[in-house]
Amino acid sequence: MLLHLHAEGPNGAEKIYGAAVRIRSRGNCAFHNSYDLERQSNKTESFSHSELQLPALKIGTQTLSPPGSMPMSKPSKIVLLSVLFVALSFADRFATASPYDHRYNVGDAVPLFANKVGPLNNPSETYYYYDLPFCRPVGVILPSDKQYDLSFMGDPVIRKKESFGEVLNGDRLSNALYELKFREHKTGETLCKKKLKVSEVAKFRDAVIDDFYFQMYFDDLPLWGFIGRVEEEGEILGEKRAKYYLFRHVQFDALYNRDRVVEIRAFGDPTHVVDITEDVEIDVTFTYSVIWNESSAKFENRMDRYTRASVVPIRQQIHWFSFINSIVIIVLLMGLLALLFMRRLKNDMRKCANGDEEEDKEVGWKYIHGDVFRCPPHLSLFCAVLGTGTQLLILVFVLFLLAFLGVLYPYNRGALFGALVFVYSITSAVAGYTAASFHSQFADSGWEGSVRLAGFLYLGPLFVMVSILNTVAMSYGATAALPFSTIMVILLVCTLVAIPLLALGGVIGHRWRSEFQAPCATKRYHREIPPLAWYRKTPWQMFVAGLVSFSAIVLELHHLYASLWGYKIYTLPSILLITFIILLILTSMLSVSLTYIQLSAEDHEWWWRSAFTGGSTAIFMFGYCIYFYARSYMSSFLQLSFFIGYNACMCYAFFLILSTVGFQASLMFVRHIYDAVKSE
Repeated sequence: MLLHLHAEGPNGAEKIYGAAVRIRSRGNCAFHNSYDLERQSNKTESFSHSELQLPALKIGTQTLSPPGSMPMSKPSKIVLLSVLFVALSFADRFATASPYDHRYNVGDAVPLFANKVGPLNNPSETYYYYDLPFCRPVGVILPSDKQYDLSFMGDPVIRKKESFGEVLNGDRLSNALYELKFREHKTGETLCKKKLKVSEVAKFRDAVIDDFYFQMYFDDLPLWGFIGRVEEEGEILGEKRAKYYLFRHVQFDALYNRDRVVEIRAFGDPTHVVDITEDVEIDVTFTYSVIWNESSAKFENRMDRYTRASVVPIRQQIHWFSFINSIVIIVLLMGLLALLFMRRLKNDMRKCANGDEEEDKEVGWKYIHGDVFRCPPHLSLFCAVLGTGTQLLILVFVLFLLAFLGVLYPYNRGALFGALVFVYSITSAVAGYTAASFHSQFADSGWEGSVRLAGFLYLGPLFVMVSILNTVAMSYGATAALPFSTIMVILLVCTLVAIPLLALGGVIGHRWRSEFQAPCATKRYHREIPPLAWYRKTPWQMFVAGLVSFSAIVLELHHLYASLWGYKIYTLPSILLITFIILLILTSMLSVSLTYIQLSAEDHEWWWRSAFTGGSTAIFMFGYCIYFYARSYMSSFLQLSFFIGYNACMCYAFFLILSTVGFQASLMFVRHIYDAVKSE
């Protein structure tokens, strides 16, 4: 029979799961989809019903065929060759198979690769599959064994060549001893006989205590499963006693439709376990069985079962209801804000049009028309913020486009990371163009510094953070550590693609710049800013703008974090896109409103403040990530480092994006009101 654990109520997962899963029953254990892993992603996840089936395996889907090449312009030979190099490098990064592949005849070997192992609570802390003393194919040598390179062996079956995105994702695929031939049944097949040393027993026991899982890929379908179980025996003389068992038999249940694999499950048999509680040498015979059954499921839809499995339909329904409820509230608030703001602005414009001196004195922003379009301080840095923010904004929309086109989807190994590197490199031209063109509107010289800052502003801190995290991962021996070859590829992409395109965009932006559209002439001398009330100062305005915008996205941010740092499958990119667009609109409205309040107080230094108020939402996002970590089961210094480091980079990117949006919206508004006053 199957073993099911149920959690009722919002705290059900907490009551069942602690540092490790405790199983108190016998019977076959199945662990068949990623939602079985989801229950420990964080403590705040609320749901009415969750199911865990242990320890079997899970199914994903295959990757897509590579996109076709796109003709490039010919500004220079270096740029052309650089883009061609990257295009060829990434041609096979997004996918390795099309829906017309994966056909087998009876008796054909279906590829099965072992990937990695790691503690369930720490998704970033993963290790090579054979770091644990499993049955190892002859010839497999790990970095932990000796400083050997597996490529010298020349056997393509031993080690699968990972794509660029897979390496960034921490995937390390190696050959597995399990032989699953298409439609061939096996019963009690011996995998290997092994004498576990005391140190190996201790390794397995520590892995079971830490709730280690393994991951494999069968016909490009991801499989997860636990390696053992813990049974509590109660307390003896005030001490908690437990038994630790290692699963030594796995049964694979595979489904096929004609000549294709459409589903697979694996069941760990609790009647075939090894007691690894004591530090003694143990003789173990690892076995497995394979059963094939026919199914009517289509190959193209073999992923659907796992996106709808277990409690997913209920959760998606709750997700939609919560999202719609939030959207209604946000739209009402935005409408109310727009109504009040427009009424006040119309009154000001009416007073200016009437020419009444008494009423005209109340319109404070009219008197600073000679200073409001003055060049902002630290112009190069300001232009770099606009350039990098524009680049990242375009990058986000390109990623959404790839998701809707089907290039990015759950279990397309490494596609997201590969797309990030490729799209960021290509959009570097946007950063250079925006920074140079905006700088050149105020000064003919110095635009080169703005372009250089635009290239360094995000990439520099990101490189430092990745270097630190890579050092931490190397010290742990984790798969998250990037190989030297991958680091060289990234450096080549930056050197041969990103930097040339950045410079090219800067040159184009400087030569084809437009004039700065200022309705009013700027006076020679600065106008003195009167004392401001506390609620008109930058910190308070940043707090208000950030809090209001953050409240509009906190629900979706929780689901996004649960997907990035847990085992929840995010299958609703449309909701995420709508939320992002609402965030942009709300940021624009708040920045415009706060800029108007600032100008009404005769404070003409609005350039940087509008950017800060727009980007302040990212500060609240980073604060929420700290809260999310504190409420989750994640532990270990490596996991903490990756969680804080990557979230810091993500929030910094949002700060640059929203700062750009906030300023551009405020600039359009300021131009409009002063142009209207001038015409009247």
